[in-house]
Amino acid sequence: MKEVFMEKSLQLHIYGRVQGVSFRYYTQQKARELGVRGFVKNMPDGSVYVEATGDEDQMDRFVEYCRQGPSMARVDQLKAETIQPVKEEMFFIK
Repeated sequence: MKEVFMEKSLQLHIYGRVQGVSFRYYTQQKARELGVRGFVKNMPDGSVYVEATGDEDQMDRFVEYCRQGPSMARVDQLKAETIQPVKEEMFFIK
């Protein structure tokens, strides 16, 4: 019997020192490493916005990474909401 993985799709709003520290680049690298699909982009208010889809384990690991970010970043707050699955076939920077 084939194992069925439930997909989890989240929208993340990440606040803190998250722009100008390669946050988007490293987030893309981690997403691709984990097999997560979606995108990341900088927002005018200085935050980073992510839409991502993957299985439960992939998404748990991805969100845990986003709570820390790369070494130069400082994440003060991460807000996550469930959304419809993203249509992208891979993860990219917008």
